Amino acid sequence: MKKFTFALMALLAFTFSLKAQQYVSTDPANRNVIIEEFTGRNCGYCPIGHRITHELMEAHPGRVWAINVHCTSLSPTSSPNLNVNEGHSIANGFNFDGIPMGMINRHSGTAAETSQFTSLTNNQLNQAAECNVGGIVAVNPETRVATITVEVYYTGNSSQPTNYLTIAMVQDSIIGSQSDYGDYNPGGWVSPGQYSHMHVLRDIVTNNIWGDEVTPTTQGSLVVLNYTYEIPETIGSPNGVEVDLDNIHFLAFVTQQYQGTPTRPILNGCQLDMVQGVDEPIYPIINGINQVGGSTCTHTKDIEVSIQNIGIETLTSMTLEVEFEGNTQTINWEGELPQYGSEKIRTTLEVPFGTYPVHVTLTEANGEPLEKEANSSISCIEWANLETENEEEELTLELMQDKFGNHITWEFTASDGTVLGSGGPYSMLASGTGTQLHIEHVTVPADECVKFTIRDQNGNGICCSFGQGYYIVKDSEGNVLFGDENDGQFGESASHLISVGGAQVQVEISETEVANVDSNHADFAAHLTYDGYPDEVGFSCRKVTSSEPMIIEGTLNEFRNILGYTDDLEQSSIYVVRAFAVINGETYYGSETTFQTMPDGVAELEQSLKIYPNPTTGVLNIQGEGMTSIEVYNAVGQRVMTQVVNGNDIQLNTESLNNGIYFLRIHANDGNVLNSTFSVAR
Repeated sequence: MKKFTFALMALLAFTFSLKAQQYVSTDPANRNVIIEEFTGRNCGYCPIGHRITHELMEAHPGRVWAINVHCTSLSPTSSPNLNVNEGHSIANGFNFDGIPMGMINRHSGTAAETSQFTSLTNNQLNQAAECNVGGIVAVNPETRVATITVEVYYTGNSSQPTNYLTIAMVQDSIIGSQSDYGDYNPGGWVSPGQYSHMHVLRDIVTNNIWGDEVTPTTQGSLVVLNYTYEIPETIGSPNGVEVDLDNIHFLAFVTQQYQGTPTRPILNGCQLDMVQGVDEPIYPIINGINQVGGSTCTHTKDIEVSIQNIGIETLTSMTLEVEFEGNTQTINWEGELPQYGSEKIRTTLEVPFGTYPVHVTLTEANGEPLEKEANSSISCIEWANLETENEEEELTLELMQDKFGNHITWEFTASDGTVLGSGGPYSMLASGTGTQLHIEHVTVPADECVKFTIRDQNGNGICCSFGQGYYIVKDSEGNVLFGDENDGQFGESASHLISVGGAQVQVEISETEVANVDSNHADFAAHLTYDGYPDEVGFSCRKVTSSEPMIIEGTLNEFRNILGYTDDLEQSSIYVVRAFAVINGETYYGSETTFQTMPDGVAELEQSLKIYPNPTTGVLNIQGEGMTSIEVYNAVGQRVMTQVVNGNDIQLNTESLNNGIYFLRIHANDGNVLNSTFSVAR
């Protein structure tokens, strides 16, 4: 692939054709809105426009997008240089006499004042669109080559026989200076002197900044345009800005030009879906490892591993290894993950107090060995125990603010994220330094894990040269749960947990008993030891080759037995099942039981099958008609051995296996699978 050094890359591929659409809707719809805001870092009033466009995008998600065009002498070339030649050309194509101003769907040849942004946007959103726009951008993260497909479908007739498609690349979260005469956009500041510039125009992908031709433009027409574009490493000279693949977006919009006028109204536009993709057949990647779930006063924490398939083939199986605190957990996943698709695989870890590293390796996909690695961390916040005999408890927060009380906010939340109480921001004190005490009261429910969070917008806590602030939280009897007069140096935020109710819930669930198993059915039973009545009971059942469980609704009888059944099992499969009970929002599990469903239609193999000696001390002999391959799984569902069968008998060397029970999956030449067991005893 040729490397391009210019901000505007040459078009490598450009075609259109008429065919069935994949990405664009064919239903009539109203116009979406593209706001091209003319702005600059040395413009003290420009944050007004940034705030207004941000509010419009939040009010109309998926309908309104901004392109911030840095132009005029108020956009300096010092670092970060946010100017691009295409931006200056676009700005020169319209009439405006200062910044901030902007074009709302290019509704006229003259830019609008920021005070008009909202009314003009609402007006455009209520107008019927002549066409719909949709598409996808597949980016190879190794070569930075983007393959772009845009579809334009006409639900009505355009007034012009030729329209024009423009694709703009914008970038978010570019950190740099920004003049702000009146703190017009406080949400834009990430720290003193550091502003997060959003929706910054970085490049125009199409051949012409005013768009490539789209025709025909009559109702029912579908036009498909394809591009290949190499994303530059940096854009801008001097003091260029790195192009971060995680923070770029591509906006596509269709315009028409009124002959003899500078007006180029936008008929419709969209943000193109963006995925990662390579030319290799099997190529999953780990996009992230995140701790999930609300605040819990327990050491049991869940993480989700986000996997994306950027290869060509559909993924049907994957194996992951999760390393945590000296232990390795193997997860086997089965399903269908198409190209560009994503899957979140969840697992549970026992986490001590503190923050600890987690290492995940993707070791296998579709039977092919891999070594894709990712690192993250998982935390367990130490909680304060608060015993109460009441249904609720009143907490008291003593908060001593520093000078910048306008930067301080706090909240108490329940385990499901419900806000139980919040406060701030407070007033900024007039003196150069100083403090002011605030006493706040919040009522929280019993049997709940409550999280307290305090935040400082400037990221320097409530202390030091601006006044020695602090926070303290007490129970209804005045006992300090956490905090003291030195707790003001917390940076951006600090969090604490309170277990309201104090006493630990005593719950025991026995191992699940499995009965009446056939090709698709099984009955389950487990005993619950608990003084109260649970919110929910049931069974979590999964194939040993999958991490995604099937949740089976259960009932609790008068003998405190959890009962349930399912008719949704697959024949000739090995399953792992465990009972669970949900009590006060917390899920408790029993130990796992492994079982296998009966085969269907493997009578010849079943009748001829012989496995000996069982138990074995070394070599296991397996004989059977029509065998093709054998898989061995241990008691926790990990595949530990695979062997191809040449003939009707095989000798399996078990010397590498530890003592215990193992499961055999024997594949027959008619496509069926027979399950059996053996044990190793030395």
